[in-house]
Amino acid sequence: MSQVSVRNDKILLVDDDIRTRELLKNYLRQEGFEVLQADDSKAMSRILQRESVDMIILDLMLSGEEGLTVCKRLRAANDLTPLIMLTAKGDEADRIVGLELGADDYLTKPFNPRELLARIHAVMRRSPMPEVPGAPTADNEIVKFGHFTLNLGTRVLRKDGKDLPLTSGEFAMLKALVRHPRQSLSREKLAHMARGRDFESFDRSLDVQVSRLRKLIEEDHSNPRFIQTVWGVGYVFVPDGGD
Repeated sequence: MSQVSVRNDKILLVDDDIRTRELLKNYLRQEGFEVLQADDSKAMSRILQRESVDMIILDLMLSGEEGLTVCKRLRAANDLTPLIMLTAKGDEADRIVGLELGADDYLTKPFNPRELLARIHAVMRRSPMPEVPGAPTADNEIVKFGHFTLNLGTRVLRKDGKDLPLTSGEFAMLKALVRHPRQSLSREKLAHMARGRDFESFDRSLDVQVSRLRKLIEEDHSNPRFIQTVWGVGYVFVPDGGD
């Protein structure tokens, strides 16, 4: 009896064919992956609001928003999650467009699940190691919003050139928010991105950090413009302060 390898990688399958999803889910779980499923782009978006995943396997021919549009939207939102696109088409033009839009690899149906597994391993080997949650970036990446600048390499927040104090926890939270502008993020996902751990429903420290950040960057922290509440979900960062 073969031994299942132990992995922490989480894969999101987005395909409107339930038979394909079940086949791949069972196979990848046997290989030790954690597998989430979505049957269209709306279900995918709901999952990505609350979960951080290590790879997306995305079907091109989805009902509703098609895979190429989904891929383009993710990359435009600076979501660099490794992505393998699946399609029943053999059209070379679709393959090229998918790769140009930011897909990391492309596999035509029907395929052997072992080939997909090999592609998954290859893409993950090529992908950069994820940053430690809350750690500064390797370069001095600058994010600007309103009168503020945040240097993600030095952890320095400035308003009109004047340094503002940030604790490590506040920096980690603000980094997670500014890296995902205009994306509604659940408390669970924010906790994972900022702290690298799961969110506990009784833990109010996340909301406390958001409250402190609002007092630091909002003109009226009771009516925030940059860090807005999404009722029933969590928070969204709006870099231009728009409604």
